[in-house]
Amino acid sequence: MLNINCHIHTPYSFSAFESMEQAFQMAKEENIAALGINDFNTFAGYDEFAALSKKYGVYPMFNVEFMGLLAEEQQKGIRINDPNNPGRIYFSGKGLDYPVKLSGEALEKFTNTFNESNRQTKAMLEKASVFMQSVSPELVLDYDRVINTYTHGMLRERHISKAIRMKVFEQFPSTEERKEVFQKLFGGKELKSDLENDAGIDNEIRSNLLKAGGPAFVPEDPKAFLPLDDIITIIREAGGIPCYPVLLDDPKGFYTEYEANAENLYNELQKRNICSVELIPGRNDINHLRTFVEFFESKGFIITFGTEHNTPDLIPLTVDTRGNIPLNTYLKKVNYEGTCIIAAHQHLRSGGLEGVSCEDVKDGVRRAELIAMGGEKFKVKS
Repeated sequence: MLNINCHIHTPYSFSAFESMEQAFQMAKEENIAALGINDFNTFAGYDEFAALSKKYGVYPMFNVEFMGLLAEEQQKGIRINDPNNPGRIYFSGKGLDYPVKLSGEALEKFTNTFNESNRQTKAMLEKASVFMQSVSPELVLDYDRVINTYTHGMLRERHISKAIRMKVFEQFPSTEERKEVFQKLFGGKELKSDLENDAGIDNEIRSNLLKAGGPAFVPEDPKAFLPLDDIITIIREAGGIPCYPVLLDDPKGFYTEYEANAENLYNELQKRNICSVELIPGRNDINHLRTFVEFFESKGFIITFGTEHNTPDLIPLTVDTRGNIPLNTYLKKVNYEGTCIIAAHQHLRSGGLEGVSCEDVKDGVRRAELIAMGGEKFKVKS
């Protein structure tokens, strides 16, 4: 069965990859047949993604991800797929048009969300710079330099963490000096990570300086989070399939309140005519994963998997489950068929047709046709 990864972030938002091409080089090495870009709040990477997919012979999935808000759930303290913030929801669109064409109110809301996100992280970077200079005058962060050096226009917390690490390393060449500076930045706490462990240092910087209670923390403005119905409207106007990203079980086997009961989750998604879910199996127990997938497959859902790659850790692109346990044949088949349906949707939309609906995927005959159609797009048969 084919290796498929429907959800990665790229350097156009934040990514473990140093370049977009690195992702495709890894895809080629790991025999990934289809790869899905899934950046936050931007389509800016689509052109490069499309060009590299052609160069490396990997089928491109054009996706996007948003952070939204369910106000009622927030008021009730219900966690959705963010384990720390009640009401906060991550939400994706799958198989968008390429190129994307938004206009009117949808474009305005999309643009405002991007701008508000950058406003908040710019304030965080400036606050971090002031704090760092109180530790050592040489530790100055320049917004334009950080944007131009580390980003493709979108500034995220992890870019700031990386910029802080690089600035410390640039100004203080010795091991002793670096450890001492980090200890001062962390309010007296010693650096836990080895100085060769870039990802570990970045995570410690983010935790100690940028999160709530840290000296550079800046709270997010509610304007940065669209209501879910607005997000779904943007995705549909962009030609995509609305898709709920499932958190599922944590290492202790616990679920969020929103996901704790599969039947209730199904009913909530049904209310908004959502028939696509996606999981990042690397954070899930394979038995929890299979139980969940079997339930939603029985309901006629499109189900896909990915790896995210939105932290500094450069893990393989091949999808596996918690503890590096590989997907079994059943789970690979589900991921393959879900990818085929999205590929068929992209193909239909590119020809000026309506694409795939929830009614299509819940009709057994039509679903089989779509799987066969999508499989042809990346030269395989089911």
